Amino acid sequence: MMAPAHIVVHYHELWLKRGNRRFFLHKLREALRRALDGIAVTRISKPADRLIIEIADAAHVNEALQRLTRVSGISHLAIARVLRRPALNDDPLDTIRAAAWEEIRSEQFASFAVRVRRSDKDFPLNAVAIEREVGGYLFDKLQGEGRDVRVDLKAPALTCRIEITRGPLLVYARRIIGPGGLPPNTAGRLVCLLSGGFDSAVAAYKMMKRGAHLSFVHFWGGGAEAGESSVHVARELVERLVPWQFTAKLYLVPFEPLQREIAAQAPDAFRILLYRRLMLRIAERIALRGGGKGVITGDSLGQVASQTLQNLQAVGAIARLPLYRPLIGDDKLEIQEIARRIGTHDISEQPFHDCCPVFQPKSPALFATAEALDAAEATLDVPSLVDRAIRTLSVLRYRYAQGKAERTDVEHTKAKHTTTS
Repeated sequence: MMAPAHIVVHYHELWLKRGNRRFFLHKLREALRRALDGIAVTRISKPADRLIIEIADAAHVNEALQRLTRVSGISHLAIARVLRRPALNDDPLDTIRAAAWEEIRSEQFASFAVRVRRSDKDFPLNAVAIEREVGGYLFDKLQGEGRDVRVDLKAPALTCRIEITRGPLLVYARRIIGPGGLPPNTAGRLVCLLSGGFDSAVAAYKMMKRGAHLSFVHFWGGGAEAGESSVHVARELVERLVPWQFTAKLYLVPFEPLQREIAAQAPDAFRILLYRRLMLRIAERIALRGGGKGVITGDSLGQVASQTLQNLQAVGAIARLPLYRPLIGDDKLEIQEIARRIGTHDISEQPFHDCCPVFQPKSPALFATAEALDAAEATLDVPSLVDRAIRTLSVLRYRYAQGKAERTDVEHTKAKHTTTS
């Protein structure tokens, strides 16, 4: 017979949502079930301000925990011992003390504390009394086994946590920090410019963590082999990011032919900025067609010449949708640390052909104005360039199911194209 396991999930900001809390909790429960697709879940219950997931077979609990650490909205989670409430004439602490001892006895630690949350105010003892009684019991048991362990209420090496709810009693000693943020798909749709480098993938992660659902646009040039093109890197990045939102589209735009036209007609110093303007217009067209509410970029203030305040303003002046720059105040080391944590760092480190430096000027402009870029674009048929990009792009679809990211289909766009300015 399979032994069940229970995972207690504490959510992050949802308790602040007041009138909208039910919507966010529904989305969180939906995300938990989607993340655990393929793992038998008996039930998800909600005693007070937490969720308890009952996994049918404890053999799958580690895989379940690994998947759940990529569900935004979770503050922390743990494998918990779920206890029945004591009978009326029983000592209410007997079962709790025994479970707490079983929870910590095989752990190695030099100091410990007991922390109690008591949401059931009818329970006969308050939180402080339970902490004192259970902590004293554990200390005596540890001393009896000859273990050199002390109580440390400020910075314990191990914390035994007890939660007294109106339903079950929960006991656990090891908890896993969750990603925080808001549940997936609660904030609307955005389009993210995905370069293949460290920055844009981290920018995407930060916005997905706030509940946004992203589509990705990648501009590529060069050959099709690894190292020649950046397409393979973009694909791998989307595969790594899709578990945060369960589905994703990757728009691949062949950009080099468009760059050649800009390089042939525009002033050298403005080339990079004009490339970025064109990318932004194309991304906006894609966003507007898909109901997107804005465009995300991986810009970090001052990191490269195109990211001075003046240049960011000059490029963004043509935007019709809001521009989101979640990395604007982060430095490269901070960005790379997050990239390591979410698993995109090594993907972005691969050699690839970046389309932006193609035909790059020796001295790019640092302090362009919107008016100067408007004048430089006057020699270009910008609406035609955008239309060509939309006609030639391809779309890859991804989904996350049964713990794996997979590509589901490829399509070429056949939509009706309107002119853009």
